[in-house]
Amino acid sequence: MQIVPKAPTVKNPPEQFTGDVWLDAIASPQQEGDRMTVVKVRFVPGARTAWHSHARGQTLHVTEGVALLGSRDGTVVEALPGQTIYTPPGEEHWHGATPDDYMEHLAMIESADDPSTTTTWLEHVSDDDYRRP
Repeated sequence: MQIVPKAPTVKNPPEQFTGDVWLDAIASPQQEGDRMTVVKVRFVPGARTAWHSHARGQTLHVTEGVALLGSRDGTVVEALPGQTIYTPPGEEHWHGATPDDYMEHLAMIESADDPSTTTTWLEHVSDDDYRRP
């Protein structure tokens, strides 16, 4: 058993996010064969990810605020604190805060066989896609 040193909080890159988004690493692979990564992600009001997908899917657990999650079919859903959302492998999606409130979630993903293909980042989410009812 070991205590893993805390990594500094980092601001996510503007190429992959609209607005200010901060990340704290919680868990990462420690040994060969480990795949799980868990991060706490905090979004300022109106902030969101770009469109993206994950090779092995993604699980999000909302801890504060109201999360908005969108899919390519135009659906945008709201998730409240305590709710968990699963996005299957390869599904293009985005997630972020509402226009008026901060949002925080835990993001859990497993690395792909080639870790560089774990997440595929795409274009930014348009304001129209973000504001869909």
